[in-house]
Amino acid sequence: MNIKEVFKQAFDSLWANKLRSSLTLLALVVGVFSVIVSTTAVAVLDNFFQNTMSVMGGDVINVSKTPSVQMGGRADNVRNRQDITFETAERLQEMLRLAENVSPDETFDRTKVIYGDEETDPTVRVVGSNQYYLDNNAYELRDGRNFSSEDIQYGRLLAIIGHDIQQELFQNVNPIGKNIRVAGQQYRIIGTLDEKGSVFGQSQDEFLLIPYTAGLMIYGGNRNIDIQVKAPAMDFIETAMDEITGVMRVIRKVAPGAENDFEIETNDSLSGTFDQFTFILYAVGFVIGGITLFGAGIGVMNIMLVSVSERTREIGLRKAVGATKKAIVSQFLTETIFICQLGGLIGIVLGILAGNGMAIWIETEPVIPIWAVLTGFFGMFIIALLFGVYPAYKAARLDPIDSLRYE
Repeated sequence: MNIKEVFKQAFDSLWANKLRSSLTLLALVVGVFSVIVSTTAVAVLDNFFQNTMSVMGGDVINVSKTPSVQMGGRADNVRNRQDITFETAERLQEMLRLAENVSPDETFDRTKVIYGDEETDPTVRVVGSNQYYLDNNAYELRDGRNFSSEDIQYGRLLAIIGHDIQQELFQNVNPIGKNIRVAGQQYRIIGTLDEKGSVFGQSQDEFLLIPYTAGLMIYGGNRNIDIQVKAPAMDFIETAMDEITGVMRVIRKVAPGAENDFEIETNDSLSGTFDQFTFILYAVGFVIGGITLFGAGIGVMNIMLVSVSERTREIGLRKAVGATKKAIVSQFLTETIFICQLGGLIGIVLGILAGNGMAIWIETEPVIPIWAVLTGFFGMFIIALLFGVYPAYKAARLDPIDSLRYE
């Protein structure tokens, strides 16, 4: 019996028992779907994270009160840390020798921006920093100029606007030199930025940048901030981190031998933390999917055993006309492999489509995890063999005389 005939008989047998085959197929689809949808969604997140690490330059070091990403609950010693202030940033700038371009990073407000009779949604971030913020966060000026040291020193009421604000308020007008109102305060626009996109659904262009000294006068200064520091080159990141750590310990008066009461992070450290997080998600997805597939495999074996019982006379007739044990085993194994691979294919397609719903939500490109697809394909083949061998050999061992008498 050739392969074509084996597959044709397997298909005809499954088609003749539509309800039984459909229930078995459903269990297989759910099992594969649970694995593929979780791995696809995590792959989308992982790809998105790697693509958006450019939000902070590769040679930029972030200093913060608490970790940006933290697994589990926050410990008391972390919650009770003293704030990092603008004064901390200023002292850090004065004391550093190797590291450079220190920029405070603080969102003073979320509000609307008004120009004439036009206004934005009340979700615009008012960010306070200095002349190094754009470079440290990989923003490019489209028109106008950056802040000067004098703008920062004197707290001038100036603003650099993101791409979204320009699109909403100044579609047909050059915004440079125009005055806008933010929370009752008037600012003069001196620069506009190129579009940068979104991170986790949050636009990076819906913000305006003001001198942090102006923000302190308007909003007050009792607040916790982040600080960004640029290393002189990629090769000096570790050395710059050591210098920043030492200076911060002096500024915050950390006792010798005591743990740091602040966090220092780079793209690599954030990536390592995120890798731990995605590994846990992958592991959970595989465990849940594996349990589901194990149950589906048991269901496949039960269905095939029922099929053997229902087709006992057919098996006896085939043996009576010369069918070998190998042919019987091949037929039942092929049926099992066929239905497992069909369920796997449907589960893979649905899982990829559903998993990439995450890509639509966070506005990034879709991902097809090839390794997960191959795992699903070969996994279903293994399940078919594991749970299909016993029914196939049981059918092959039936006595033809007893089988023909079976009612």
